[in-house]
Amino acid sequence: MRAFSLALALGASLLATSAMADITVYSAGPGGLIDKLAKGYADKTGVKVNVFQATTGKIMARIESEAANPVVDVLISASWDTATDFAKRGWLATYTSPNAAKVPDFLKNGTAVAQGISALGIAWNPASGTPKPAEWADLTKPAFEDLVTIPDPAQSGASFELVAALQAKDGWELFKGLAANGAIVAGANAEALNPVMQGAKAAVFGAVDYISLAAKAKGESIDVIFPASGTVIAPRPMMILNWSKQQDEAKKFIDYVLSDEGQKAVAATYLMPARTDIAANRPLISDLKILPVDAAAVYGKRDATLAEFGKVVGK
Repeated sequence: MRAFSLALALGASLLATSAMADITVYSAGPGGLIDKLAKGYADKTGVKVNVFQATTGKIMARIESEAANPVVDVLISASWDTATDFAKRGWLATYTSPNAAKVPDFLKNGTAVAQGISALGIAWNPASGTPKPAEWADLTKPAFEDLVTIPDPAQSGASFELVAALQAKDGWELFKGLAANGAIVAGANAEALNPVMQGAKAAVFGAVDYISLAAKAKGESIDVIFPASGTVIAPRPMMILNWSKQQDEAKKFIDYVLSDEGQKAVAATYLMPARTDIAANRPLISDLKILPVDAAAVYGKRDATLAEFGKVVGK
């Protein structure tokens, strides 16, 4: 009887150890990427990864709702502002992966490191019968009347940063021109892109690039143009939450995403890999003119900027 009890106790202990080895990752899209990373990590370590993939907004809402009993170990957001906000709240663990050595300094700090990077550009449908645009202002011309969509900066952090950067550079005249030409604010990124790929509209002003690049690779009639006057990038930070009971496993997951295998998986989705030594079949940061964004100042007046944007475009 005693031996049976010991066997039961040992079995329960092993089950508990196994359960504790699992980690939970909340990730913004693309969904296929986090699934591939989770499988690759599990194959190498034997540690199961429980994944919740959604928009950054839905992920934030879930984390807030779980505040009394948090379960997420690693968070991957589509906006660096999330990392800044969570660091201020004291929610992040400190960790620097040895695999982050070739990640540029502006894409990492003591509590966050980029998984990959997207940039914003003009997504244009070559079958639309419109001339290929080269600059943001081209979308204010008569050829694009009533044919342009804009992702809602209230729903897309990257779109908000583009609006803020262009407004800081040239004022509101560009957006007044877009509004006068019939451009519409069309929800979040996918809602803005879909009418262009379907042919109902001709171009997206400020499209998240990797989505359009992936669609083009699948044969969709879509091109991505990065204006020479400049654009913004959107690093996707990875963070370990300080309440995680699986700190070692969480650190190893960050290491895996920044490994050669992990970064090649990132590049395969047409995101820019965070590491500069990993090749990608797309323009990289060094190929683009990046507009400066003072995140603290920009997000400090977010409500005012969105209100003014709404007035200018009639939203």
